[in-house]
Amino acid sequence: MAETKPPPEWMAPTGRGWRALDQREVYQNPWIRVREYHAEAPTGARTVYGVVGFRNLAIGVLPILPDGRIVLVGQHRFPLGDYSWEIPEGGAPVGSDPLEGARRELREETGLEAAEWTEVLRFQLSNSVTDERGYGFIATGLSQEAASPDPTEALAMARIPFRDALEQALAGRVQDLITVAMLFRAYHMACEGQLPEPLAKAMLARNGETR
Repeated sequence: MAETKPPPEWMAPTGRGWRALDQREVYQNPWIRVREYHAEAPTGARTVYGVVGFRNLAIGVLPILPDGRIVLVGQHRFPLGDYSWEIPEGGAPVGSDPLEGARRELREETGLEAAEWTEVLRFQLSNSVTDERGYGFIATGLSQEAASPDPTEALAMARIPFRDALEQALAGRVQDLITVAMLFRAYHMACEGQLPEPLAKAMLARNGETR
């Protein structure tokens, strides 16, 4: 994602940062590792700090059809024990090409292939306790192939108007943070003329309007 201009002066870091004094690994599996640190805060205070380290980058893909609909997947999520509607998401090994991970996740979860890809967002997830970083892509020029989800994934798929998804996010029914962020990023791009005009018009159309 190319930067158009340097950051403003107010964004420059102030003061000193955190300092790790020692660490120990508490737990690891193929996806995460948990480390505990004795650390010194920017204030000079000493404390114990736990960090969840991720072996993968977080990847989110917002697939947009020419008529302004988007593709969401629904699935049961284990940690919170609830059902979640989300954009296609997954991981790419740290150090790998995020775009290749995005192509793979979109294909596996939905069977969609995209002719055009645009990286539109970079993000940190829960950066007070994890080192997880993520990338968000918009995918267009879609064609349908066969999906191949992981053995643990029982996925539903829905093609819905963009505004419907945005309204459900505003109502708090879509709560996955990557999905919410990507919906608002796409809305901003559509409003600011950063997407092709026919696509933006179709996305922003309300129910009953001509797309």
